[in-house]
Amino acid sequence: MKHSDDRFTGSGGRSIYFQCWEPEIAPAAVLLLAHGAGEHSTRYQHLAQYFTGHNYAVGALDHNGHGYSEGFPGHVDSFEDYLHDVAIFHRKLSARFPGVPMFFLGHSMGGLIACNYLLNYQSDFVGAVLSGAAIKTDLEPGRLQMALLRLCAWLLPRLGILRLNAAGVSRAPEVVRNYAQDPLVFHGKMSARMCRELFAGMHLVQTEAARISLPVLILHGGADVMTSPEGSRFLDQHISSSDKTLKIYPGFFHEIFNEPERIAVLEDVLHWCESKI
Repeated sequence: MKHSDDRFTGSGGRSIYFQCWEPEIAPAAVLLLAHGAGEHSTRYQHLAQYFTGHNYAVGALDHNGHGYSEGFPGHVDSFEDYLHDVAIFHRKLSARFPGVPMFFLGHSMGGLIACNYLLNYQSDFVGAVLSGAAIKTDLEPGRLQMALLRLCAWLLPRLGILRLNAAGVSRAPEVVRNYAQDPLVFHGKMSARMCRELFAGMHLVQTEAARISLPVLILHGGADVMTSPEGSRFLDQHISSSDKTLKIYPGFFHEIFNEPERIAVLEDVLHWCESKI
């Protein structure tokens, strides 16, 4: 496996970190990977190692305010900032691997980013894999709460209001421990503006889901308390793809690629991708 990393200038002039893992020979396909809220791309090194072993290249960026990228941790001014940076990274990967089939793999917030991005650029991908996509959440506010959130996002945009619970990441204690001790993981509260922007992104996908028509593999942990499996069921019911697969893993927590059964999950993704190229 060959590894390289670099930076580009993203939204707002921020320096955005990205890295690529490649097999020793020309790859059969490329995975563009978008990680979840608060984490970073290096947490997917084991996934990259698995896929490079099957002749796939994997490229991942650290979103604005995450990992090694610049930005205010736990905050984003606009959801469009994430999409802008993904578009730049997408172009870089396409230039690096011209003519190679590409999949968009998004986890959690990265799955939400993927869905929003696919609304305009799905023709550039042979398929998408969504893991625990943040399409719906049990924490979604009601009308009054949403109005207060919007007001707070306007008056005090960086005010921290929501902290993720590390215990919901995985059933594997070592994964939770490593997550909690990882200095590149943001352990504080997400800002009012970030929460507002995430809910806005969810609303757009819920409204426009039928516009997604490419092949999609939708995966979710059945015991996920960080993003609701109902969001994945919603996608399965509302996207217009004729080629779509929904798999809910009973008892799995949020990070299905970090559960004790992770190899079986990776095999499911590989076999699905193999059928598209």
